[in-house]
Amino acid sequence: MPLDIRTIPCLSDNYAFLAHDAATESTALIDAPEAAPILEVLDETGWRLTDVLLTHHHYDHVDGLAAILAAHPARVVGAAADAERLPALDVKVVEGDTISVGDEVGTVIDVSGHTVGHIAFHFAGSKAVFTADSLMALGCGRVFEGTKPQMHESLQKLAALPGDTVVYSGHEYTAANGKFALTIDPENPDLIYRVREVAEKRASGTPTVPSLLSEELATNPFLRAHDPAIQAHLGMKGANAADVFAEIRTRKDNF
Repeated sequence: MPLDIRTIPCLSDNYAFLAHDAATESTALIDAPEAAPILEVLDETGWRLTDVLLTHHHYDHVDGLAAILAAHPARVVGAAADAERLPALDVKVVEGDTISVGDEVGTVIDVSGHTVGHIAFHFAGSKAVFTADSLMALGCGRVFEGTKPQMHESLQKLAALPGDTVVYSGHEYTAANGKFALTIDPENPDLIYRVREVAEKRASGTPTVPSLLSEELATNPFLRAHDPAIQAHLGMKGANAADVFAEIRTRKDNF
């Protein structure tokens, strides 16, 4: 059975996720922006927290951890490369390592760029990838610590996953990302439709996260730097995709 995944709004625009394996009654929390809403869902479901999977060290992904662990002691997993900046880890992982949540096995992917040491967790059996601030709905995270070529490489790893993978990203930035995306890929009918759909969802208070990877591949400009129409629009026809990505990211930083 695939993991039962709950999306939990936190802070002003963050998301955390609980992934529950019914066969073993194991439950993993992916990131801990704040304690109260996560503890509330654990109380409502009666799920037993067994694991916490941390994607990176930024405060809005870890600040709720101490209070959560005080109520629900659990194994904490994070990147070995970021261990000095993360809360105390029980398990330190690198790219290619596997992590089990009950009977479900996930693989660690290094998606450095937003931070150095940022990781994603891919659970192929559940068709789910937890990407936090690397690949986001209609966007990607700002490159704070890594380089733009590094971020492009990280996103290409995620783009290579099966198209029916569900992308659980870390923030509700989709409406703003969509406005920017239209400046890069204005004639894309799939993007135009998606931006309308996002506006309707936000008007009703509906989260736009998670999203399907196939949808990101069709509409997210940060995954489409190879596209001739985008390259032509940017005046970069035939350019290296990594260079086109860097231009798109720079434009987003200044948008």
